[in-house]
Amino acid sequence: MRYHRSDIVERAIGVLDMYGLPDLSMRRIAGELGLQPSALYHHFDNKQTLLAAVADELLARGTRPDRPDQPWDERVVALSNELRDAMLSYRDGAELVATVHAFGLGAHAPVERLTAAIRSAGFDEEFAGSAAITIVYFVFGHVSDEQTHVQANSVGAIDDAPLAARGSESFALGLALILDGVRLRMPVQRPTASSSSSTMKS
Repeated sequence: MRYHRSDIVERAIGVLDMYGLPDLSMRRIAGELGLQPSALYHHFDNKQTLLAAVADELLARGTRPDRPDQPWDERVVALSNELRDAMLSYRDGAELVATVHAFGLGAHAPVERLTAAIRSAGFDEEFAGSAAITIVYFVFGHVSDEQTHVQANSVGAIDDAPLAARGSESFALGLALILDGVRLRMPVQRPTASSSSSTMKS
């Protein structure tokens, strides 16, 4: 049977969800497909590019329609929750996406979409990009903590209520604190020539 790139990514996602990121190896994926590991290299140069493809697919599956008509901060909240939910949907999702992003191999969409939302408030590209990356790092860290807590609880390493039970509340609060800081840097809206003229006449 001839497998396509999408088939390999699909099987890799299954391995990730079943065994976790440490066991997401080329050998295990090939074994799941009944192939020799060398066959995977016809589609992927190395394991890192495969992981990037898997991360991008996880994010794509969790993508929801953007709402450019919404206020910028509501768009940021929606995009941040979308990213959180996408990573929480799969075992070690946060670790995978954060690793791929750190290596510069993929997972660029969240930063790009958040940057566009923040730019719509009148911020310049540099500030919007920095704010977007800050938010993405917060999401990565929060979800990683949630998933680590849940996994430790599931194997009996800790005896505590899963963090996910209160994760949404703490996530919303943390994101709100970041957005409060961004609002403090809101660009000053200078009056236009027409509005200044109208003010003088009145």
